[in-house]
Amino acid sequence: MTAALTLESVSKRYGDFQAVRDLSFQVEKGQICGFLGPNGAGKTSTLRMILGLQPATTGRIEILGADDGRKVRDRIGFLPEERGLYKKMTPIDAIAFFGALKGLPQAEGRKRARDLLEQQGLGAARNKKMKELSKGMAQKVQLIASVVHRPEFVILDEPFSGLDPVNQQGLEAMIRGLAADGATVLFSTHVMQHAERLCDKVVLLARGRKAFEGTVTEARATSPRLLELEGEISTAAVAALPGVSAVEHTGGDEVGVRILKATLAPGAGGQEALKAAFLGGLDVRRFELREPSLHDAFIGLTGDHPDQDTSTKALEAAQ
Repeated sequence: MTAALTLESVSKRYGDFQAVRDLSFQVEKGQICGFLGPNGAGKTSTLRMILGLQPATTGRIEILGADDGRKVRDRIGFLPEERGLYKKMTPIDAIAFFGALKGLPQAEGRKRARDLLEQQGLGAARNKKMKELSKGMAQKVQLIASVVHRPEFVILDEPFSGLDPVNQQGLEAMIRGLAADGATVLFSTHVMQHAERLCDKVVLLARGRKAFEGTVTEARATSPRLLELEGEISTAAVAALPGVSAVEHTGGDEVGVRILKATLAPGAGGQEALKAAFLGGLDVRRFELREPSLHDAFIGLTGDHPDQDTSTKALEAAQ
């Protein structure tokens, strides 16, 4: 495959504060890549460097064959984290206006706007004022405005922020549609579930450094499988089961029933532990084997919770 985006040893410093440290990764043409990390991990600084909105302190960035995002800006679509459309404009006017900024003729922009609004169930709202739309509807309009010129590369900064589950699903469908039409998509998020459902590849960022680059399956494989057991059982009894490497008491009630989470050693499947629990007469009322999630992998790889805010005042000021 051919890389649509390449970063080599990219760093960004704001005065004495190092926001991004020696970051290298690639996104191939046609991929959906999740750029993941807690708030303040350096995601927005990196996206701004990719777009050419701010220079890298050190390192090399290449996007769509150019060494500066500004040289290919008409081939890029960008949805910033800071939302905002003119409140008195209608969706069709706003979309056509942003298309014109990318070189799209006004008539063609309005035609595409009508078609895209219909596809997203917003046809009836096309002539309403932006201020009359719900947050989810307005966010869809802004995404349409960022891709109406049919860009080759789409960059979305925290696109799911503030949306309800229904609108999150709709936005996921839009992102899949962009990739199906041939676009390369890079989106930042700190919500692992979206990346788990959407991404061909993920890049995990923690404290400005790359912690992982690969597929979702490869990321999950870095974390152990888990067993959850419920019953009148002791921590020591579960710890003695074959394949169990650690046990944590996570809940229960006042009559002796406990919920324990057991971490399995690499390669352990859980069946031997279940068999041993049965043969040993343990009072296990529920026995559940759970595959690691991307959330589990993120915590294991970075030591951070993805919703944790790791920003500092310096980073907040810079971003």
